[in-house]
Amino acid sequence: MTTHLRRCTPAELQAISRTRAYSDDSSVDDAGRLRLHALFGRDITPTNAVREILASVRDGGDDALRDWTERIDGVNVTDTRMAAAELSAAWSDLSKDMQSALTVAADRIRSFHEHQRPPGNLGTAETYLRPQPLARAGCYVPGGTATYPSTVLMTAIPALVAGVKSVAIASPPNAHGRVHPGVLAAAHLCGVTEVHAAGGAQAIAALAYGTEAIQRVDVIVGPGNIYVTLAKREVAGIVRIDGLAGPSEVLIIAGADADPGFIAADLISQLEHDPLAWAVCLTDSVELAAAVDAAFGAQVSDAVRSGIIEASAGRHGILVCCADLDEAVTLANEFAPEHLELVGDDPEQLTDAIRNAGAIFVGENSPVPIGDYIAGPNHTLPTAGAARFGGPLSVLDFIRWPSVTNLSPESMRELADAACTLAAYEGLHGHADSIRRRLARAAGAGSTPR
Repeated sequence: MTTHLRRCTPAELQAISRTRAYSDDSSVDDAGRLRLHALFGRDITPTNAVREILASVRDGGDDALRDWTERIDGVNVTDTRMAAAELSAAWSDLSKDMQSALTVAADRIRSFHEHQRPPGNLGTAETYLRPQPLARAGCYVPGGTATYPSTVLMTAIPALVAGVKSVAIASPPNAHGRVHPGVLAAAHLCGVTEVHAAGGAQAIAALAYGTEAIQRVDVIVGPGNIYVTLAKREVAGIVRIDGLAGPSEVLIIAGADADPGFIAADLISQLEHDPLAWAVCLTDSVELAAAVDAAFGAQVSDAVRSGIIEASAGRHGILVCCADLDEAVTLANEFAPEHLELVGDDPEQLTDAIRNAGAIFVGENSPVPIGDYIAGPNHTLPTAGAARFGGPLSVLDFIRWPSVTNLSPESMRELADAACTLAAYEGLHGHADSIRRRLARAAGAGSTPR
């Protein structure tokens, strides 16, 4: 346990950037391995445990889903689907302040994602991409003892804006076999009527393969624990997934005049997620680095989740002094964080230099927690360096783009020779024959070419 940030050199952070990875079998501690042994009656890796659960639900449907829910969550859920009356009642039971907060968040999230809706076909009259919403989406929302209504908004609203007609939410059951009321209330606000009390790998299996009660989906989105992540990895290709989640991350680039108390608070807000979370601060000021570390120690002692923060800080709480902010930007692009904050004097000047980040927060008035809930951009983001090639969950994740080719006779004649030449070069003579037959008919030839 620690109340201090680990000092790293730029070279050490570069090495860390190349080696950190998604949650995998090595992420499970001794307690987790003992838990798996108790569930399966033998030593088994998390990956193989997930594969066994997936196969069981694929072949056994609702009975298998119910069995795994009872074994893992300790509750017998006879009917996974929550009644519409429960969703409505959950919303009515919320305080007016919570109703107002969720409504403001939903409106901002919807407004932001509306800008991502494709305007129509892309291309020409003869060849174009035709955007079409997926038919059915599955949104996984972590739960059980905790509740994440913000994740309902961030996953369901983009799907609905995309035009997905059928959206199902899966969330782990509580001790009474019900989904947390906060999740139900957020679903009601969004207009989603299908919510299932199902969590973990068994829920991912039900969404991917379908059961008697849960129709299979075309895409699964949303964060989860290691077993959810491993399950999503296994079913990718059977369904679309939004990505593989690793521990949550923030990287802060701080100029010399940045507020150390704000920086410490933002690092703590990330580290309180779980003991594997990452929080990294890069600065060109030795004095600011010392002030951030001191503020961090002072704030941790008063934090509600101090135990988790101390554990995660001991692993992944990092402070790096750079030669200048240009070096800090280089290191940030190599790290490719989930969340990136730019703070200090004139942080806007660094924004365009950031290539690799899931979400960028500019200035002291734009902390990550505002983005987690209410700013508007999605909080479902790439982790573990995936920001090098990925971005936030968006409307486009719920849209497919079939291509349409509808050539005129003139275009067919213009393209035929080149196509036949390429087909012959590749030894696919049937391809060339398919084209030549059409040319022959168009020319009114009496015989079919061979």
